Amino acid sequence: MLNNIKEKITLKKWVINYTALLLVTVLMACGNGGNDADLSIDPALAKQKLPYWGEHDVEINQGPNGTMTTDTAYYTLPKFVFRNQLNEQISHRDYQGRIFVAEFFFSHCKSICPLMSAQMVRLQQLVKKEGLEEQVFFLSHTVDPTNDTPDTLKAYGEKLDADFSNWNFVTGDPKDIYWQAESGYMLSAFPSDTADGGFFHTDKLTLVDREMHIRGYYDGTSTKDVNKLFIDIKRLINEYADSSLSR
Repeated sequence: MLNNIKEKITLKKWVINYTALLLVTVLMACGNGGNDADLSIDPALAKQKLPYWGEHDVEINQGPNGTMTTDTAYYTLPKFVFRNQLNEQISHRDYQGRIFVAEFFFSHCKSICPLMSAQMVRLQQLVKKEGLEEQVFFLSHTVDPTNDTPDTLKAYGEKLDADFSNWNFVTGDPKDIYWQAESGYMLSAFPSDTADGGFFHTDKLTLVDREMHIRGYYDGTSTKDVNKLFIDIKRLINEYADSSLSR
């Protein structure tokens, strides 16, 4: 009986703390660089391409007249297949041709995850405000797939008021998720006896372009850095627009 009371008190404290974190993040967004003026693209950066992350190869080709040309093959995110909050299969094919932002989290995390989730919600709202929801998607990987079933992920997303039309919360085989984190995104995610909640994972949000190239990493707990991420999303969209006009 006493243990049940303690559990209820702990859960109530977590809900209060979680709500407080969300409120603080929203207030930070409004009062610390969250307005439209701060989210405009610097003209000096407008024409500059975002960097490509990861190793890349340069191919040298010889033309019929003996001229040499080079072609760069940039690193691409490995193919993946997971299941989302609706127990639907989600793969790389659902994200090809779209810009997307990826993160790693787990539903019972009490440290950085609430801040990261609040920033992801804010980012999704900014994307919708700009009318970019058809071009920009979101992908959240749980690092605790044993406990984070599709139903648990659905409840978590609904609690955040996430829009599932362009945001998937995915689970799958643990080894596949950890491999994708470390070998795919080149980030950290693994079980840990010393980490809060039993899992260590990165606080980084990853920006991926339409061809599955990684174009940026951002601190998912920082309003300033997530503002930069949103600006870089718009820069990336402009980059595609410029390339189509130059054809």
